Amino acid sequence: MASNATQEKASPKLMVGYGLGEIGCQMSWYMINNYLNIFYTDVVGLTGAAISAIVLIARIWDAINDPMMGQIADRTNSRWGKFRPYLMFAPPFLAIFNILTFTVFPVQGILKAVLCGVCYIGAGMAYTACSIAYQALLNVIAVDSRVRQLLATARSTGASIIGIILSMVAMPLILRFSSAVNENGEKMADGHGYFVATVIFSLVLIPVFWACAAICKETYTDKLHSSAPAEKTSFIGNMKSLVQNDQLLMVVIATVLGTICVTGRYGILVYHVIYVVGGPQYIATMFTAMTVGQLVGTLTVPFGTRIFGKRNYMFIMNGVMALGFVLLFLNPTNNPAYLIGVSFLGSLGFGAPAICYGMVGDSLEYGDWKLGKRQEGLAASMLSFGVKLATAICAPVVLLLEAVGYVPNVEQSASTKMGINFMVNMLPAIIAIISCLPLIFYKLNDKRVSEIRADLEAGKHKWDYE
Repeated sequence: MASNATQEKASPKLMVGYGLGEIGCQMSWYMINNYLNIFYTDVVGLTGAAISAIVLIARIWDAINDPMMGQIADRTNSRWGKFRPYLMFAPPFLAIFNILTFTVFPVQGILKAVLCGVCYIGAGMAYTACSIAYQALLNVIAVDSRVRQLLATARSTGASIIGIILSMVAMPLILRFSSAVNENGEKMADGHGYFVATVIFSLVLIPVFWACAAICKETYTDKLHSSAPAEKTSFIGNMKSLVQNDQLLMVVIATVLGTICVTGRYGILVYHVIYVVGGPQYIATMFTAMTVGQLVGTLTVPFGTRIFGKRNYMFIMNGVMALGFVLLFLNPTNNPAYLIGVSFLGSLGFGAPAICYGMVGDSLEYGDWKLGKRQEGLAASMLSFGVKLATAICAPVVLLLEAVGYVPNVEQSASTKMGINFMVNMLPAIIAIISCLPLIFYKLNDKRVSEIRADLEAGKHKWDYE
């Protein structure tokens, strides 16, 4: 391999371009991740059982769809590359299904749940096409471990920046286009508000993805892959490959647990803010503090991983995140200063995905060295599937809301508030600590990855030393 990875640099243009892809992803998934549950319960009127069934069916399909999409991407050969075509052609479909997901259809009964499920699954499939291609793209636009980490940081920085913007404007925008009011005459979110906000975000995400595809050229695709088509394997075969790459497996398991912590919390956080903290007027304050904390945490990643290493800095970030959650659990006040402070502290650890993406790239190098297989699409699909598996595991949280006595659109009892507070803060803190356990077995530091890359460039693999 002719490239000298040690001389590779991450240009500002490439970092910005790659970060744009995550902005597109977040503009799609932000509404679903943060508002879909409350949209389903308080606007559409679905029961917790119906919502859990929708998510469970969607995740079962993901078990087939995500690895299939990874294989398709790995076998793609076009004039635009392996992964960029999906960032060009899938975003309009993603926008359409996002809008349909936040549409209140004039139907009742089982048909209402079926339509919601079809739209949600469609949005998930379109998002899979975009996100898997985007994740895999990182590993063909850079080969040096530090450069990939910088690009992964740019990705998380993009997520933080758009997160700050969306947290500031999403709920005000929803309320601006809503006409419902409560008994005090205060505006409440309704179906029209959710729909208009989703339309705006969905229309913007399309050119953002296109800009990412235009800037991020697949510089190393031809050098990293032979001209032969990728091996065709089944889902079982893919899982065997994942298990054989033990370092990637540890990253996937840690990602699943970390996603359960963060996504599960986000899925019901609005309930906590509205019914425990004090009302929807605190959503923008709290979410903005969280996204600013995520941005600050992300910006520390290049420095932190260089000083402590990727794995150890993950431990630090997860510990800080858990501390913030515990402090909010102990004092769920609506005092603005305290609310902003603990929200900021707890979200510093949200920069951890930038480290995970860097670990995935290093694990791909390890897999190529150990197994002679380089499957960016498979790795991205396994990470995507892991995230969606975590979402499926979190789906019954809506049933847990009902179990603690939650009733939509009324003042909650003290015991219900305590139950919501525990689910939103203490439970994620515990899971954040547990998510560190798989990484105890992760052994790829920068020195080891450099040695592996040198071997690969010299045409050597693990079996050459046996």
